[in-house]
Amino acid sequence: MNHRLLRPLGAVLAGVLCAGLLAGCHGSQERAAFAVPDSFDESQNYEITFWAKNDTNKTQTDIYKKAIEDFQALYPNITVTLRLYTDYGDIYNDVITNISTGTTPNVCITYPDHIATYLTGDNVVVPLDDLAADPEYGLGGSALKFDGPTQSEIVPQFWEECHLGDTCYALPFMRSTEACYVNKTYVEALGYTLPDVLTWDFVWEVSEAAAKQNADGTYALNGQKVMVPFLYKSTDNMMIQMLKQKGAGYSTQSGEIELFNDVTTDLLKGIAGYTADGAFSTFKLSGYPANFLNAGQCVFAVDSTAGSTWMGSSAPLMDIAPDKVVNFETAVRMVPQFDPDHPQMISQGPSVCIFNKDDPQEVLASWLFAQYLLTNDVQIAYSETEGYVPVTTKAQNDPAYQDYLSRAGEDDDTHYAVKLAAVQLLLDNLDNTFVTPVFNGSASLRDAAGSLIESVTKSVRRSQTVDDAYIQDLYTDTVALYHLDQTSAMAGKADLGPLPPTAVALLGALAAAWAGILACVVLRRVGARKKAAGKSFKK
Repeated sequence: MNHRLLRPLGAVLAGVLCAGLLAGCHGSQERAAFAVPDSFDESQNYEITFWAKNDTNKTQTDIYKKAIEDFQALYPNITVTLRLYTDYGDIYNDVITNISTGTTPNVCITYPDHIATYLTGDNVVVPLDDLAADPEYGLGGSALKFDGPTQSEIVPQFWEECHLGDTCYALPFMRSTEACYVNKTYVEALGYTLPDVLTWDFVWEVSEAAAKQNADGTYALNGQKVMVPFLYKSTDNMMIQMLKQKGAGYSTQSGEIELFNDVTTDLLKGIAGYTADGAFSTFKLSGYPANFLNAGQCVFAVDSTAGSTWMGSSAPLMDIAPDKVVNFETAVRMVPQFDPDHPQMISQGPSVCIFNKDDPQEVLASWLFAQYLLTNDVQIAYSETEGYVPVTTKAQNDPAYQDYLSRAGEDDDTHYAVKLAAVQLLLDNLDNTFVTPVFNGSASLRDAAGSLIESVTKSVRRSQTVDDAYIQDLYTDTVALYHLDQTSAMAGKADLGPLPPTAVALLGALAAAWAGILACVVLRRVGARKKAAGKSFKK
């Protein structure tokens, strides 16, 4: 081979290799700020897509449709197409798929954990800082055709939740927390007085008492063959809140994994013990907490405040037959605490992000619609459908919303007492809420946290021994299953994602090419030496 040709070829391949590596490390590049157009061009027509979740709630669907209709009346040159989902995970998966094809929606209901993954793409999600601050089209801007909130009128905790690092990538849409819905009638029947703040010790003690059975196998408390005293919907939140209340590690802001620690081990052993006693189960193993609660088969049911319309004997939404419903007094409490004087409860709920497009005017149109979702009419109407809290003080202080709160118990629909108690729970505890660190991989870490509890409870049901050896094996399997070793290795570079498939393929091809070139060079040299040796022998 001509080595004078090999050198420039190597330089070219090395350049391509560097380009591939840079492509793989795109997450480390400085995010480009969005340049806000000087004005919105109303002479052009824009079609934007809005992906949203509605939980099959027709009232929510109607609110979305009315918001779109009212918005389009203000901006007739913007057409909004609504696509509804029943699960946030489905939205997330579809967005990931569409990123690779360049067909993302314009506006999307989402969570910060999901946005962190979207950001591993190149300029996929629009940073909102400059848009929000724009005097004409920003929050409360002078050129808006609607009365939207200013940034100062968005609840500060909710605004901060939409930041990844120092950059804002979303607008909060609705907020909720978790609540413990309690069959107070059963608690008192067992001889206990329900405290204002539940502790874990109290919940476990009462749950074990509720698990006692008669000689015929029925439960002493309800006389039925089924009783799940303590049932938890989202075990990821359960583990995260327990660790937070204990002051134990979960993850750092930079993405370093701290989940697998001694406190986690102790918590899992305790949960295993209560599961063995018949005191505890999870949604994935047993079913929806509200169904058991309403049928008199549960004492403590933990679910989102947004699920409050399903909880209680008079719940407006219910999945069980009327003849299965048991009458009882429903109490709403914050999730159990280790230190009731310093409660910690998770803040959750959907936000809205905007995806980048080639036309800045189309992005601006998307931003206008996203802002419109924060107007009082939309915020108040949507929050009334379930136990959500409006994300703006502008809506929370609106006389219409205050009137809504004051009418708790007037009916079992809009003013359902349990729902409004759940709403008030969050409003009274905004300063006691927290959020988990967000980074590329934080969604997987959240899933892993919940899976630890799910695995332990499932193993107990299978009569497996949950000891130190079991838990260490569980940790190893969980790290591998959720690729947490990769996430932890990227700590300090939390905005970096895995190499894209194209970069992986390119690097593989380059490695093969170089291997072929080197093999060719070696073979030629060996051949040349043999030839020279042959000539010398003949002489």
